[in-house]
Amino acid sequence: MKIITFLTFLFPLLIFSQKSFSVEYEADYKLSYKIKNTPNAPQSEAAFALLINKTSSYFKNMNKYIGDSLIAEKKLKESGNTVKDLGSFGKYGTQFPEGIGTTDAKIYFSTEIEGKALGYEEPNNISWKILNEYKTILGYKCRKAVTQKYGRKWIAYFSTDIPFPFGPYKFNNLPGLIVEVYDEKDDYHYTLYGFKKRKYVCKSANILKDIKTVPKEKIFDYQRNKYQKYLNRFDNFIENKEELEELKRKSLQAAKEYNPIELSIN
Repeated sequence: MKIITFLTFLFPLLIFSQKSFSVEYEADYKLSYKIKNTPNAPQSEAAFALLINKTSSYFKNMNKYIGDSLIAEKKLKESGNTVKDLGSFGKYGTQFPEGIGTTDAKIYFSTEIEGKALGYEEPNNISWKILNEYKTILGYKCRKAVTQKYGRKWIAYFSTDIPFPFGPYKFNNLPGLIVEVYDEKDDYHYTLYGFKKRKYVCKSANILKDIKTVPKEKIFDYQRNKYQKYLNRFDNFIENKEELEELKRKSLQAAKEYNPIELSIN
């Protein structure tokens, strides 16, 4: 019985630390976001793919999805020429390198930090208040729901026309696919722009190897303070004192203005 219990606990971890993911549907989202918390902060955009099957989903940035697929197929690999490799791999770069797997019970997060593959899991416990407000998005009749999560109030529209309880980022647990979700300040705004049936095994869902499981706090704190962490490293590379001080000033300013999607850990 202890062995069965252990395997039951371990199995989801194996699913989201291996490369492959069985895909039955794909939902594509556009994200409009403000990386700074300043007035009139500029908006940026990014695209994401949500891979779906009957029991789970996997969410990742579209650039990384394409780049990792090319790596898995050995169509993109290091040449040994640093400049050339920066150009080849750089086009698949993103501010959102994480992969997020979702099941009924858990959310699994993995990313690479300073060359190390790290991940954590958290309970899938988002609780929504469903409202009697509706609108049509991409031809789908959608119903409104709200929740308080990760330090923000979120508004979502889901459609029971697409009967999967998943959505972008970590948002899920509604009786239909989340078609749109955004926080009340509209700092982060996900909108579905494509949904299609797929039938394949994605070999590059998560290409990270030897993922080390750590408490969420470790990754959360790193992401919140990543700009400040680079301050002391400038000392080893820049001799010009004025240039060094200017870089440190800009880094401190960037750290103060940083506007992550999660403002709190829960």
